[in-house]
Amino acid sequence: MNKPDFEHFIGFLKTKAGIVITAEKAYLVENRLSPVARKHGIASADAVLAKLRQVPSAALVNDVLDAMTTNETLFFRDQRPFDQFRETVLPALMERNAATKRIRIWSAACSSGQEAYSLAMMFSELGAKVAGWRLEIVGTDISKTILDRARKAEYSQFEVQRGLPITMLVKYFEQKGEAWALKPDIKSKVSFREFNLLDNPRALGQFDVVFCRNVLIYFDHPTKADILGRIAGIMPADGYLFLGGAETVLGVSDKFAAAPGLRGIYLPSDKAAARAA
Repeated sequence: MNKPDFEHFIGFLKTKAGIVITAEKAYLVENRLSPVARKHGIASADAVLAKLRQVPSAALVNDVLDAMTTNETLFFRDQRPFDQFRETVLPALMERNAATKRIRIWSAACSSGQEAYSLAMMFSELGAKVAGWRLEIVGTDISKTILDRARKAEYSQFEVQRGLPITMLVKYFEQKGEAWALKPDIKSKVSFREFNLLDNPRALGQFDVVFCRNVLIYFDHPTKADILGRIAGIMPADGYLFLGGAETVLGVSDKFAAAPGLRGIYLPSDKAAARAA
């Protein structure tokens, strides 16, 4: 790849999406941008990089970002965070929010929606225990294409086999040709919005819980700190932040601290200190 074009591309990705890549990942860039080149009638991935240094169309920029964004996800991914939410976090929230009977959850970088829909199904499974409660789940992602998939809520046999119990598949999905379509009552519990984690999330409102799992690993240290700071700004003092198993706030941000006894869950710093006392 042309070195100046590739170096510009590294800066482009960092500025637009916070994604950090190195020169060693040139092969990955070529693999992911070759389909973009074909879609736009451009000769090669190299030529796509050259166009990005000029005045690229919004469509090309969107497709490039879509191609370079990792969209790996599955239903009930890692399972433990969902168990912790159901058994510990949700009861605490229901006690705290007894007056409003309302809980808001943000699924950040939601990809094709499996995390958000997993939470909605889990809540529905509680039945009478949550009668009268309103659960609002907002899924966001930078990719318009993947959000369209999330809103459609139709998944392949392979996708529903990854983490989704067969009882939930039968209960909450309908077969549609070779795909499985989520039933409307679960779809209605989740809304999706295009959002870049580098932007200010205040327009999304305040959230009791934020799931930002397996996302921060793609950013450099300063960007991680900025994102965590912005997330803290839209959470109450007794909110909960869920991160991925390989992620931590330690040495990154002083806005959150580990929730005692809850691996992978973080509390706003003042609240965490109070609970540990």
